[in-house]
Amino acid sequence: MTDHQQKQIEVIDHIEEQVNSNTLQFSLVAPVEDYENDTRICLTSVHFPNKTLVEQIQTQLIDKLKEVEPEYYYYAPDSFHMTIKNIRVINDPPQFTEEDVLKAKKVLLEIIPNYKKFNVYFYRLLLFPNNLALIGTTDPELDNIILNLDKRLKEVGLSDDKKYTNSKFFFSNMTLARFPKVSAKFKQKVEELSVNISFDPYEVDSVTLLTCNAVFKKRIIIESWKLK
Repeated sequence: MTDHQQKQIEVIDHIEEQVNSNTLQFSLVAPVEDYENDTRICLTSVHFPNKTLVEQIQTQLIDKLKEVEPEYYYYAPDSFHMTIKNIRVINDPPQFTEEDVLKAKKVLLEIIPNYKKFNVYFYRLLLFPNNLALIGTTDPELDNIILNLDKRLKEVGLSDDKKYTNSKFFFSNMTLARFPKVSAKFKQKVEELSVNISFDPYEVDSVTLLTCNAVFKKRIIIESWKLK
């Protein structure tokens, strides 16, 4: 494990402490009854995982979690994603304009192709009050991409409106499920699955700009770019 990954794990552990003590210092998506038709829309940039990883997540995690809590909302395989850089959090009405979308597209076109592919090292699950995420440390390239995007977006008047717990050592976060409240049996199953996660390092090779709701429905793809 690198020093950079250790710093990321410290950030992740601090987030878990906040969740457990109910002292959250970062933005969360409020639950709704109908996630599929949620009218709150965001503007964000993500990576869509390849077929191999999608199948692993579905069979090793989602299918087993569904056995415990079938009524929770589980992301569809085509909605799995790793957020690269949020631009505007979900809201109804959306907190961005068509002009903002064009600004974001121009910034990503300028920045993304200049950065290299990087690896994600998935190693645990993390329970939040209303969602479950698959968490991974990464190579330092992710920090470089995020910080440069953040800088350029601010320069064009499009500052990220999401509240974060830290401003350095970002990590990979893939939401798997959403729910109104965590049940004891679901929590137990998550803990059991988390300690047994063993995925190969995953290479992120592209970034996509899009608008969508919290579960990646009502999705409009703006454009995608390859990393070097």
